[in-house]
Amino acid sequence: MGTHPHAPASMDNLPNSHAAAPPTNRKRILIILNGAIGDVVRALPLLGRIRRGFPTAHIAWAIEPKSAPILDGHPWLDQMILYDRRHSPWSFAPFLKRVHDGRFDLAIDLQRHLKSGIISMVSGAKDRIGFSAENTKELNHLFSTRQIEPQPEMRLKLMQYQAFGDALGLPPVPIEFGLSASPTERGLARDLLKDAPRPRLGVILGSSWPSRIYFPKSIAAVIRGVCDRNNVNGEGPALFPVLLGGPDETALASEVMRELGGIATLNLSGKTSLRDLVAIFPECEAAFGPDSGPMHIAAAVGCPIVSLWGATSAKRSAPWEFDDFALSGDIPCHPCYLRKCPVGRECMHRVAPEAVIEGLRRALKLARHRREEEIATVASAGGVSR
Repeated sequence: MGTHPHAPASMDNLPNSHAAAPPTNRKRILIILNGAIGDVVRALPLLGRIRRGFPTAHIAWAIEPKSAPILDGHPWLDQMILYDRRHSPWSFAPFLKRVHDGRFDLAIDLQRHLKSGIISMVSGAKDRIGFSAENTKELNHLFSTRQIEPQPEMRLKLMQYQAFGDALGLPPVPIEFGLSASPTERGLARDLLKDAPRPRLGVILGSSWPSRIYFPKSIAAVIRGVCDRNNVNGEGPALFPVLLGGPDETALASEVMRELGGIATLNLSGKTSLRDLVAIFPECEAAFGPDSGPMHIAAAVGCPIVSLWGATSAKRSAPWEFDDFALSGDIPCHPCYLRKCPVGRECMHRVAPEAVIEGLRRALKLARHRREEEIATVASAGGVSR
């Protein structure tokens, strides 16, 4: 958990915030968000905003192992304080000691549960900012010294996190994630994808909630619609499917492969890490899949993503800049926020493969438009006319 440069190259062109930052003598800042991968990804723009506002501060993040790879080597972060409860039921106490020993001036509680409230209090920070009572659970708000304005429940969670920057008086900056792969990780990704010709389609199979998962037949139908040369019918190039999932999705991947028959497919299910995904998604022209951490990673690294919604709501959790490609099942109980569905995931049945195929075609057009804009920008900067 070493130190890293304070300002990434991607932020060098932003307006200098040194003069605009509020006067402060804060030196040590703790962000508390132990939770889901997607939540951590969506909190990265707040981290960037804090880094710009407090360029010399020591910024630490209290986090659990499942999401820690997202922060590994991140240029805006100085330290991770890991809470690893897998090895011992007594691991919380030594973790709290490490937090306390950090001698923090400011604690920012993005988790809004009892445990995160305790972490915030134990940090010893005199300034502890949390969510308002309306937005917390388990009396979390009692552990903070001040709260942000109440947030609409269906406001994008990324923007809810940005409200902490507002409470700190930080000037607004463009939403950036600062998430990128190292040269070594990019090399490993190219090796993993060597048997997958371009253009590629990332197929996100799983989710931490069973209620969110799309069906093998539906996944296969989407793949046939955009990857089978016999079905494309001149509506863009045929894509090459790359199946992506963790160890728990290998059985689902096998079912999809059986449904696909002879369509050439690269099955990476169970063979990739989160850091691999950070490098793989930029190598894909588009992706699709259910509400999940990998969905947010794809969006954060700029891969156009068609997201599928049933138990949860795109209004609250759509991937940043790709909300136009969010497809929801039309059913009265959507969104139910149940991990296990009592009616056979009917909402996901109502996300038609044809709608996903159309969404992917629109996403590919967006990707081509962005590439053309990038080429034009580079040409203009180099004084080359097109």
